[in-house]
Amino acid sequence: MAIHKVLGTETEYGIVVRGDPGFNPAAASSLVVNSYPGVRVKVQWSYEEESPGRDARGFGHDTYGLIDSEGAVVNSVLANGARLYVDHAHPEYSSPESYDPLEAVLYDKAGERVMHKAAVVASETSGRQVSLYKNNSDGKGNSYGAHENYLLSRETPFGDVIRYATPFMVTRQIFTGAGKVGKENNRPDVDFQITQRADFFEEQVGLETTLKRPIINTRDEPHGDPARYRRLHVIIGDANLSEVQVFLKLGTTALMLAALEDGAIPDPLDLLDPVEACWQVSHDLSLCRPIQLDGGGSATALELQGRYLEWFAKYVEKELDEPVWNQLIEEWERTLSLLETEPMQLADTLDWVAKKRLFEGYVARDGLEWSSAKLRALDLQYHDVDPEKGLHNRLVARGEMRTLYTNQQVEDAVSTPPQRTRAYFRGRCVSDFPDSLVAANWDSLVFDVGGSHLKRVPMMEPLRGNAERVGALLDEAEDAADLLRRLEG
Repeated sequence: MAIHKVLGTETEYGIVVRGDPGFNPAAASSLVVNSYPGVRVKVQWSYEEESPGRDARGFGHDTYGLIDSEGAVVNSVLANGARLYVDHAHPEYSSPESYDPLEAVLYDKAGERVMHKAAVVASETSGRQVSLYKNNSDGKGNSYGAHENYLLSRETPFGDVIRYATPFMVTRQIFTGAGKVGKENNRPDVDFQITQRADFFEEQVGLETTLKRPIINTRDEPHGDPARYRRLHVIIGDANLSEVQVFLKLGTTALMLAALEDGAIPDPLDLLDPVEACWQVSHDLSLCRPIQLDGGGSATALELQGRYLEWFAKYVEKELDEPVWNQLIEEWERTLSLLETEPMQLADTLDWVAKKRLFEGYVARDGLEWSSAKLRALDLQYHDVDPEKGLHNRLVARGEMRTLYTNQQVEDAVSTPPQRTRAYFRGRCVSDFPDSLVAANWDSLVFDVGGSHLKRVPMMEPLRGNAERVGALLDEAEDAADLLRRLEG
């Protein structure tokens, strides 16, 4: 039986300082992270058990990219168990570990609130308007990531992950794209495309995340017991604002990986040239362009996703009884059906369709060319996390985008950790013992309780440290030292 798919997201936000075209993005990002007004602990991120240079294919070295000097200095752990820090000159929110895709949506959306709160204070502090965007491209040839993480069994051969995940990742773009005006990275000209990231992928498999980006990233850094777990670090995906779309993106991928572990994918759907297919799918707004399959034949991305839906619907019926998976199958079926027949009916569900409808209106009304500066500005404005300025947020306020959570539920998730993963223990420690927490990473916390040595609490099991296991313990502990005594006892 497949192991439970604990999952989460990591989003680098675009940043602009108005009135200062020569602003230093690293300094501005540091200002944002340091300005967050919510409950948090500024900690040294502990790299002791991290190995971003280790390759799942069996090679690499543990010191590759080990210490990001910006992130090491400007790093916070939040009361909801998330990490807020500077990564590659961008403010990044890494969500807490979530139990299922629905919960992961909630904490991904909480990240938008966290970033907006930080930007407001940063603007007040600096006297300049600091704007943040949940997007993936600055339109000047630079792309930044919206990554996903999924817990895998170490017993799953990584070669199988590469083979089965590649066609799925390439073709899922039809419902994971955030939409973008124009092209980048020397790809063919296009007025508008489905995704923001597809133009930047240049290899099928690799360790890099910022150069020669691969469809399948091979970083072998499980953030858990390395004898039991892998973590699939997915970098081919857009930063979505639509809650339903985030659910589709995370849910279908988690389901695919579970089916892979259970041997429930009947046939590999190998692509002849996955890298070329990647941008071709993004550029094909008709959804009718066939992709060449390895060994002969072809199929459209929509047809291939239809096969996955058929296979995984049977898998859910047979193997999974949690309601979240039935909800996912229903949403997936609706989305593929409308993409085939009436794609514009998904303007309330998919960011790229919502954008396309919105921009076509401007083109028709104002006689704009797709290359116009106004459309590119609107493209950016769609992703503004400011609820008063972001075009997506305006659509939500007008009831034109479907949602899964209320404003209050998202706001509560800003300060409350997930209940069913180890993120609960981390978040509670931030809230309850902020003065004693000195360092952290995903699988451990380090406390200073006044003794001769710092105390490290390992958290190698993602599903332990939940409210059921440690809630009473945390409630009863008088301070961090008492908590550690109780844990040791």
